[in-house]
Amino acid sequence: MSDGFPLLLTPGPLTTSEATRRAMLRDWGSWDAAFNALTASVCKDLTAIVHGEATHACVPMQGSGTFAVEAALGTLVPRDGKVLVPVNGAYCKRIVKILEYLGRAHAMIELAEDEIPTGERVERALDADPAITHVALVHCETGTGILNPLEEIARACVRAGRGLIVDAMSTFGALDIDVAREGIEAVVAASGKCLEGVPGMGFVVVRAEALERCEGNAHSLALDLHAQWTYMRATGQWRFTPPTHVVAALRAALDQFAAEGGLAARGARYRRNCDALVRGMTALGFRPFLPAALQAPIIVTFHVPADAAFTFWALYEKVRARGFILYPGKLTRVDTFRVGCIGAIGEDDLRGAVRAIAEALEEMGVRSAAAAEVAVAG
Repeated sequence: MSDGFPLLLTPGPLTTSEATRRAMLRDWGSWDAAFNALTASVCKDLTAIVHGEATHACVPMQGSGTFAVEAALGTLVPRDGKVLVPVNGAYCKRIVKILEYLGRAHAMIELAEDEIPTGERVERALDADPAITHVALVHCETGTGILNPLEEIARACVRAGRGLIVDAMSTFGALDIDVAREGIEAVVAASGKCLEGVPGMGFVVVRAEALERCEGNAHSLALDLHAQWTYMRATGQWRFTPPTHVVAALRAALDQFAAEGGLAARGARYRRNCDALVRGMTALGFRPFLPAALQAPIIVTFHVPADAAFTFWALYEKVRARGFILYPGKLTRVDTFRVGCIGAIGEDDLRGAVRAIAEALEEMGVRSAAAAEVAVAG
């Protein structure tokens, strides 16, 4: 447990460090010069993480990551534009739902939940439909933990002359993304994921020249990235009341990110966490939903045991009592549950979670963790 509370083995919110939580004990004036400087420093560091210092700007937005995804789609895609969405999970489907609400035309590449989109397939879709102006890609689909091939899809978009908007909610700060080298128009993420801040602030790192030409696109007053960007450039302030304590916590989290060794060290720790989790769970008899080649070191989906004594919520409560919070499955065709590898945790914590799961299974009378069937895609 962290300070007496269960560790969050989820895709977010995450377990945070004491230093990050302590940063929220101070109150800030939203128009005060000190807070404006805090915001500017956070935005500068976020832009640098994805190598966008010379080409891109960071626009923070109040709210969860989904707020920032909607702001990016609603601002960067013209009202007469069209978005291609490769769909292999719940968060890809959420992008489609957002586009429906916005009234933006869209097309889908429909895939199984254990199937990745390829650059070649994306390029064929773009060649076949000149009306498409943008591609919206979820980098890591945390419904399964699958890692989609960002670089080859980015290259396909560049060759076709289309903008790429990346939902990097669960990879920003853990896996390398180079917006300048790959020609990515925008990357969307949030404070409460791999940066190990607390929830409440989304942000979009977007090519400045793209921002300059999207005035008037937005469907919303509050979610207008262009208006937020121009106001912040002119005043240093947020247009509307900012999540001051969240920004302060993110500043502290970014300082810890740098002290740990930056993206390479953060990603390596998460890979060690993931390896410890998968080794331990497979030793108990659980089977991961994804093959290792498709698995991101962010969250792992496991098949539910076929044993009649097993229920996820019984496991959840017993493991929670032992200091760990798991996550239910999000697949539509297969019974699964998920265990996250990210946050202010290490591989010993994941080993402890596996021990807690083993003890819970014994207490439940589950004799085998083997699943009833092989993965069903779709």
